[in-house]
Parts: sequence; structure tokens; C-alpha cells
Amino acid sequence: MRIIEKLNSWIERAETIVLVFVLGIMVIFAFLQVILRNIFHEGILWGDIFLRHLVLWVGFLGASLATRKQKHINIDLFSRFLSDKGKTVVRFVTNLFSVFICYLLANASWTFVQDEQMMGTEIFADVPAWYFQIIIPIGFFLMSFRFLILALENIVEVFRTQKGGDS
Repeated sequence: MRIIEKLNSWIERAETIVLVFVLGIMVIFAFLQVILRNIFHEGILWGDIFLRHLVLWVGFLGASLATRKQKHINIDLFSRFLSDKGKTVVRFVTNLFSVFICYLLANASWTFVQDEQMMGTEIFADVPAWYFQIIIPIGFFLMSFRFLILALENIVEVFRTQKGGDS
């Protein structure tokens, strides 16, 4: 489990670095667009499309980091009525279900990206669309990995409380 946690930490650092880099590019590029439009009455034609695709990167990297820190959106309807062990079991089932759904979405988005690559779709200035869209399957795969780690932590916690006699 320690190796998985090290891998998870390394991925988190890499995601954070990429996220900060992409956000920096977005801020600088958006500021440049505003200056060019307001002062010079011109702009970079493909600038808005570029920024929109960078939002995909920020969204998926942020979602993966939120999953790592268990800050993703969840609906906590039954937790008030369950014991600690019951809450852990529900979290395990929920995380396992999330692994499955994110895996399915990763596969579907991978097919989408492959189709975009095969079709030769370009976004702007001869840049293939799949360069920016590759974050979709990567993001879903990372979230699936993170949910799997959370599920494993939940099941370990269930067995630890059983062994300790806590219920």
C-alpha cells in the first residue's frame, strides 16, 4: 500500500505543477487578449478557442486533485443514520461504483480522442484537436485510480475496526 501512496503523491505533485502552469498560461493569455482588444482593437483569432480547451485541462486536473483530497461532489444522505462502520462500508461501495463509472468514461473518451485523431480534426493553426482532448480520458483514468485507492483505504478501515472489536 505504501508504493501506491507514493505513486499517488507523485501524481498529485505532477498534476499540481501542470495545473499551475496551465492556469498561468490562461491568465497571461486572457490578459493579453484583453489588452490587444481594448488598446489595439485586435486580438488573436484562435485565442478564445485555445482558452476554452485549457479550461478542460484545469477542470479535469482539478477534479482529480479534488478526488485525491476527497473534496469532490457527493451526496451525504444516510450518514447521519449509520454507524462509523456503516459509513465506511457505504463509502467503499460508493468509491467502487465511482471507479467503475470513471473507467467507463475513460474508455469512451479514449475512443472519442482516437476518432478525433483519425479524422484529423484541427482546432486552430494546424493544431490537432486531440492534443487538447487527451486530458479527458487521462482525467477520468486518474479519477478512477484515485477512487480505487479510496475504496481500498475504506476496506482496510472496515477490517481494522472489525479486528479491534469496534462496531
